[in-house]
Amino acid sequence: MATPLRRDGRDAHPDRDHPAYRSTALRHPKQPLVPLHDPETELARPFLGAGPVAPLDHDLTAQHDGPPLGERIVVTGRVLDGNGTPLAGQLVEVWQANASGRYAQAEDRHDAPLDPNFTGVGRCLTDAAGVYRFVTVKPGPYPWRNHDKAWRPSHIHFSLFGTAFASRLITQMYFPGDPLLPYDPVMQSVNPGARERMVASFDLEATVDQWATGYRWDIVLRGPGAALFEEGEG
Repeated sequence: MATPLRRDGRDAHPDRDHPAYRSTALRHPKQPLVPLHDPETELARPFLGAGPVAPLDHDLTAQHDGPPLGERIVVTGRVLDGNGTPLAGQLVEVWQANASGRYAQAEDRHDAPLDPNFTGVGRCLTDAAGVYRFVTVKPGPYPWRNHDKAWRPSHIHFSLFGTAFASRLITQMYFPGDPLLPYDPVMQSVNPGARERMVASFDLEATVDQWATGYRWDIVLRGPGAALFEEGEG
């Protein structure tokens, strides 16, 4: 029987108050965490939205009347436990900016154009081999006022649910060769090995001929190769 692996320790995570990432001073907990004992917070299965995952939820380019602007991409990979075992039936969500670097939400005040054919959210369930797959457009970088000439690299937010809402994990995926990565305090706040695990790789097999480039990014939940999630242990 394989020995379960633990997630890598807190040394892989930055301090919750990371000065170079200015908004952490306003967002990190300053009081002791409160344990949740209400059984309603622990559901028998992931529950989100008004119904089950729909056929087009994974395809962010086909959710509106016309195609969105931008470079079409396929992002795929496997969700694995610390022993490399694929996890089937896992709810994976994504959200991202459009090709101009703007989110389709009122809080985004960036003056880049909105795309009426791109909402920037999707979800899917992993298959029997633990594989997820999204069709989307490559998000653009955007300014974020954290420091002088601050631009966030292109990235996609990922959310994973286990058997309960309280077990939700959130992380970000970046693109290889992005010149903004060395200047991003979010990326640079974690150790070098962890940074590498946050960057997808170009994948010719996932590429669709004459239509979309492909990227592969496996999400490992535990062990030395675990993805870096937004909240560390403890």
